[in-house]
Amino acid sequence: MRLILIGPPGVGKGTQAALLESRLGLKPLSSGVIFRSEIDADTDLGHLANSYIKRGELVPNGVTIEMMAKRIRSEEVRKAGFILDGFPRTIRQAEALDTMLLEMAMPLDKVISIEVDDDVVISRLSGRMGCTKCGEIYHSINKPPKREGYCDKCNSPLFVRSDDQPETIRERLRVFRENTAPVRDHYQALGLLEVVDGSQDPEAVYEAIVDGVGI
Repeated sequence: MRLILIGPPGVGKGTQAALLESRLGLKPLSSGVIFRSEIDADTDLGHLANSYIKRGELVPNGVTIEMMAKRIRSEEVRKAGFILDGFPRTIRQAEALDTMLLEMAMPLDKVISIEVDDDVVISRLSGRMGCTKCGEIYHSINKPPKREGYCDKCNSPLFVRSDDQPETIRERLRVFRENTAPVRDHYQALGLLEVVDGSQDPEAVYEAIVDGVGI
């Protein structure tokens, strides 16, 4: 099965990708996690990506497309199926993905648009923390770690992203509406879009996704 999860930052795409992986065996491919690994490794790509991320801007199309194409073409992902999280974010990326999957005879099954109000997103992201090693996400109120400042899974230090400040979040939402919302319309026109209410608890959102996909 091949799915895309779309929606602005903070709607719960990462949480749902993790549930779909653990229960269905699909491979989550998150552009954010991949870029953070490059940033942590202090690579040239990491420096470039970080310069855009800190300003609440999108990483350029060419870099993102090349990175995601390499992961999608891997044998492991081709066999297991995938969940794209954070990609595609622009029409150019969506069209490049369409072309790639057509060439690989791997059509998309569904595109899930997880939607919530902006105020909910700001509240969620303002308290968000991520693991520096495995990428696990926590929240100071909704999902605090058992040991303050450290990941429950791998015991690595947690961090607060510089782009998870209220004003930067508002800018990220503006960028999403300007650049990414048209992707929603693109997949709706192809008959692949399924809209899910992301304000529900994670289990209810998961059930809505499974129902929408038809599993």
